[in-house]
Amino acid sequence: MKTVRKTSLISALLIPILLLSMFVSTPQTSAETDLGLNVGAAILIDADSGKILYEQNADTPLGIASMTKMMTEYILLDAIKAGTVTWDQEYRVNEYTYKLSQNRALSNVPLRADGTYTIRELYEAMVIYSANAATVAIAETVAGTETEFLKLMNKKAEEIGLEGYKFVNTTGLNNSSLMGMHPVGTGEEDENVMPARAVAKLAYHLLKDYPEVLETASIPKKIFREGTDDAIHMANWNFMLPGLVYEYEGVDGLKTGTTELAGFCFTGTAERNGTRLIAVVMNAVDSNGVGSYKARFDATAKLFDYGFGQFSKQEIVPADFAVEGKETIEVIKGKEKEVEIAVKEPISMMVKSSEKDLYKPKLLLEKESLEAEVEKGTVVGKVVVERSEGSDYGFIDGKEIAVDVVTTSDVERAGFISLFFQGIGNFFSNLWGGITGFVGGLFS
Repeated sequence: MKTVRKTSLISALLIPILLLSMFVSTPQTSAETDLGLNVGAAILIDADSGKILYEQNADTPLGIASMTKMMTEYILLDAIKAGTVTWDQEYRVNEYTYKLSQNRALSNVPLRADGTYTIRELYEAMVIYSANAATVAIAETVAGTETEFLKLMNKKAEEIGLEGYKFVNTTGLNNSSLMGMHPVGTGEEDENVMPARAVAKLAYHLLKDYPEVLETASIPKKIFREGTDDAIHMANWNFMLPGLVYEYEGVDGLKTGTTELAGFCFTGTAERNGTRLIAVVMNAVDSNGVGSYKARFDATAKLFDYGFGQFSKQEIVPADFAVEGKETIEVIKGKEKEVEIAVKEPISMMVKSSEKDLYKPKLLLEKESLEAEVEKGTVVGKVVVERSEGSDYGFIDGKEIAVDVVTTSDVERAGFISLFFQGIGNFFSNLWGGITGFVGGLFS
């Protein structure tokens, strides 16, 4: 009877413990970190390699508002590079851009109905002040009409591999704000949408191809047409720039965006000690669920704090690395029977400082042997880096972490006599192998 009671007592004590253990989570890996961001979506990447350091709902298409202008900047800079548009080229204001520019409820620099403006003036207004009529003016200069410019936007998006996007205008405004003059083929209430991952990829490629965009994006304040009757103060909407209200060390770009559909959005970039990060936050709200400038910059600061504080560039595969037990590869008909192989170059990447040892090199050989003559630097395979446990976000371009494995020296082809004796040796080796196999088979 006592034994039964004792067993029942132990069971009664164990049941709550077992139930509790079901609800206690195990420590999370880096790819499951929760930063407590109050956003519709977010992503953080290393601007150099495209390594994704954090993401949250990054594949859901959401409104992007004026972050759209990064694509307009990209295409203009392409045109400048190609020589089809020049910085001192002048744009003559038309009825559409004049009327749009007079709406000060939108971000705009007022344009004169009979005025002409250089592309550089319009570009600065677009990048610093997010001026919408100036953006349309640039699109018309590059492509003739905003409708034609949309085709260039879609072409560039396909070229750099964006997914889940929809462009309906060049500015990011809701089409309802364009006074019935929205691009042909788009709806009156349409608005640009894109997942956070695609926004980050757009920023990544823009900075790779045209890092000089930051020379303008980093300007906190400027006077448009200074010294003329049209002079107007332009304050950068990126309040994280030096001297502005939410200043953050190292921030020098890139583009804000705000509409009723998109909420408060921001693609920010910052550099510290040679490391540049790109952060995207979309539809940021405070703890009460209210969107604001502060909410988007607070969320961005959390991402930057996490990236700069937790991650560093670590060498995962050193120079001249060779996988243990696979330091050589066989050479047929060569003066040497084998040749040493090693990685062509080292691999370094942004990882959490505490998780470097979780990333391991793995050799993937394309060939088991080479026939002489063999040149130094011949590719025989590659080394990939894999995470031994937990998950990894990968790279913004979807690439794998890999480097070629190559031969480290030349191997000359053996002479006739040497090849002759090699052939005899191989013949008797094969013959003996066949005999021993035959004999062994009789007794098996």
